[in-house]
Amino acid sequence: MVLLPCPLPFESKKESSDSDQSHSKHLSSDSSSSLSSRSFSSLYSQPSLLSVPSLSISSCQFEHLSNTYHHCAATLTGHSSYIFCLSLAGNYLYSGSSNGEILAWDRNPSIQDNYSTQNIVSQSCSAVKSIVILGDKLFSAHQDHRIRVWKIDNGTPNKKYKCIATLPTLNDRCMKLFWTRNYVQVRRHKKCTWVHHVDTVSALALSKDGSLLYSSSWDRSFKVWRTSDFKCIESVWNAHDDAINSIVLSNNGHVYTGSADKKIKVWKKQQDNNHTLLATLEKHKSAVNALALSEDGSVLYSGACDRSIVVWEKESSSARQMVVSGALRGHKKSILCLAVVSDLVCSGSADKTVRIWKRGFGKSYSCLAVFEGHSGPVKCLTAALDTSVKDDSGSGNSYLLYSGSLDCYCYVKVWKFWVPNYL
Repeated sequence: MVLLPCPLPFESKKESSDSDQSHSKHLSSDSSSSLSSRSFSSLYSQPSLLSVPSLSISSCQFEHLSNTYHHCAATLTGHSSYIFCLSLAGNYLYSGSSNGEILAWDRNPSIQDNYSTQNIVSQSCSAVKSIVILGDKLFSAHQDHRIRVWKIDNGTPNKKYKCIATLPTLNDRCMKLFWTRNYVQVRRHKKCTWVHHVDTVSALALSKDGSLLYSSSWDRSFKVWRTSDFKCIESVWNAHDDAINSIVLSNNGHVYTGSADKKIKVWKKQQDNNHTLLATLEKHKSAVNALALSEDGSVLYSGACDRSIVVWEKESSSARQMVVSGALRGHKKSILCLAVVSDLVCSGSADKTVRIWKRGFGKSYSCLAVFEGHSGPVKCLTAALDTSVKDDSGSGNSYLLYSGSLDCYCYVKVWKFWVPNYL
């Protein structure tokens, strides 16, 4: 296939010092954003973390890694702009793009080169940055500072979902208007009520019981919303010194936020339902773009512009704080996204590749596979066990991984890979 030249939508990169670049923001923002001049900086790689020991072993130490079978099962065509986020729920894969479209796909597409049976389920005027699903509701985070709630209806083909709420809701906004104490300073000469995000909403996460929705933003805050009535019940302003790019929740209720200020912060919910800072994890030397937790919550993975995936672990089951275990190295440019499935870690990078990592003996990790096929930076990933494959012998597991990128073809790629149990 001939790749047509298609420049990425970078804003002109001004000459600046290394320190200016390190405080840059993750991906694009509209021209009215206070931080728009720092858009797409996460695609520019910075030196790797030489001070952190490497946990990834060389391929020559694992000759049997060739037994990990993988291939591109399908290419999903239908988007007309860059893919910013992916989410799996039930039998469907949802993808959000820079032009505000959300598409729904069969999570098990036919094995063919191009698969275009898609359904545009919602459309807005602003880029979709994150998607989470709760029952029959789809929550989407947008570049226009809002969160939208859609009523899922997959019973009728080609029917668009109904937007049932926009957060903050009108009721929430009106109830806060008339009290001075409800206003916070957002810029030198501007105030707004604390229920508003005032910059791009970058990520969403749901609590374990689904009762709370967490949103992070480039305005340096994160907020907590009740999913029952969509009311904003808490806002942590100035949670970081720069844009928050990622937010994840552990099963014990701890909240992890990763920011362009190079820091990861751990927040704990108190008895009064407010969150307080528990710890600050500092090791990255550049903007933190992505976070992911192991399924039991004992290991945190963080990806940044320094091309490294830092592995954080608790020293013991009773330990309160996480410490650096080491780093996974192999990508040649910034880490933009992370996903965890079973005991595997998947990483997408501005180097246009996806890597699959598996923990081995001790604390070492091996790179099982490198997926190449995108012509632009890999912006989003999601993965799951492939339930369509039955292995009665128990010799291994089959997985499906979905990747979206910032390439001019606007593809979502579906990868199948099989991992034997002895690895």
